[in-house]
This record gives sequence, structure tokens and C-alpha cells, in this order.
Amino acid sequence: MKFHSISFKEKFFKLVALCSLALGFQLMSTGVQAQSSWDTIQKSKTIKIAIPTDFPPYGFVGIDLQPQGLDVEMAQFIGQKLGVKVELVPVSSPNRVAYLQTKKVDLVISTLGRNPEREKVIDFTHAYAPYYQAVFAPKSLNVKSFNDLAGKTISATRGSLEDTELTKLAPASAQIKRFEDNSATVSAFVAGQVQSIATGASVAAALIQKNPQLGAEFKLLIKDSPCFIGVAKGEDTLRTKVNEVITAAYKAGDLEKLSQKWLARSTGELPE
Repeated sequence: MKFHSISFKEKFFKLVALCSLALGFQLMSTGVQAQSSWDTIQKSKTIKIAIPTDFPPYGFVGIDLQPQGLDVEMAQFIGQKLGVKVELVPVSSPNRVAYLQTKKVDLVISTLGRNPEREKVIDFTHAYAPYYQAVFAPKSLNVKSFNDLAGKTISATRGSLEDTELTKLAPASAQIKRFEDNSATVSAFVAGQVQSIATGASVAAALIQKNPQLGAEFKLLIKDSPCFIGVAKGEDTLRTKVNEVITAAYKAGDLEKLSQKWLARSTGELPE
């Protein structure tokens, strides 16, 4: 009985062939995954976009009980430019990323800030609107640095960027009271359940205007954080399409119009 001896050269080429085949399957799989949401959107002619309904002027329910605001208009704008119908899905700060990860929505347009923690689990488009978070409190409350928050109570929306950033900046003795949505966060401050509030400047402006008796004012900048659109990991085709829309809208002045309409301020330089 004779045994066929496989030379080193034959072994090497077989190994290369197997590796190439495996890589090919991996690339094919990645390609399908990357285009899956875009393919679904194209077939259904519908895109599901998460928006806020408790975060004026970015997203809130109008007197006609319909969502409106900067983020809502941006969602409709994206759908129009992509040539598909928009299905608006209301979300809160704690669940908006989860909705994206579980494919309940294709995009999140909900005052979403970009940070290293979120970049580990989702991707982001270019920025589309300005935004910053800060601590606001009555003029009578002496707060000039984050150390001055020691022993004081601050309301914040659980899972929001102001929550995560304030947790890093505030002293350990600061009492951050976390609420499940922005309405509850604001209500706690207005009702006097907390001494200060960590929120976006636009939300604070509306709060101050509606409740002049509080004497609230800007105290500390938490973070300058423009708004980005969230996209699920691997959905590169969809992200590219949306980036093209954002880039064209910025150049044409459409984003500037949205910002002036809802925020009464310019977009300024928006990062990519």
C-alpha cells in the first residue's frame, strides 16, 4: 500500500486557498449586514426614525397632538431626500440606543451626542445641529465650580449625555437624582425637589421663560455637544446616504434655517 506524501508547497497553497475562501465568506457576510437596513428601507419605501417627544424645541407634542420640533423636521427632511416615507418612533434618552441596537428603528434623531462609550455600540453620522449641556440653578444658589455642587441635589435624565458627563465632573457628595425622561427631570426642578438641573441649553431656556419665578440661570458648562444621528453598527451604506444628505443640506443652508427656526441661533461649524 502506497501513501501519497503532501509536500510543504502543496500544504502551503491549500492553506492559502482555505484562508482566502474563509475571508471571502466573511466579506460577503459583512456586505450583506452592512446593506441590510438600506435594502429593507428601499424595499418597504419606509424608514423608521426615533425622535423625542419630551424635549422641546427638538421634539415635543403640539396642540394638534402631533410631534414637532427640530429633530422631527430633520427626520422628515431625511426621509424626503432619501425618497421614502418616514415612520416616527417616540423614544426617551434611556431607550433610544437600545431601539437602534434591536432594529426597532433605522436611525435615531434625538439630540444624540457622540461620546466614546456610545461609539463602542453604535455609529454616528455628521452633526446636524448645535447643542450643549449645562447646570442651571437659581441665582441665589452659589455655584461657580463643580466642587460647589458638593452636597447639593441635581436632576438629570437617566442615560443622557449630561447624566454621564456630570457623573464624571461632580464631586462624590453631589446628589444626582436621575429621572426616566426629560419632562420628569424638569418637573423635579420646577417643583423644588432638587436645587439645580443638568440639561440642554434650549430646554433650560424654555424652562426659564415659563418659570420666571425660579430665577434660574446658567451656572456651569458640562459639555459642548452637537447633535448627531445614530446608526446601527455595520449599517455603512445607510450612514453614507444620510451623510450625503446632511452635507448637501449644510452647504445649501437648510440646516441653518432649521437651527434659526427652532433654536434662534446659527449652526456654526458642525463637526463630521
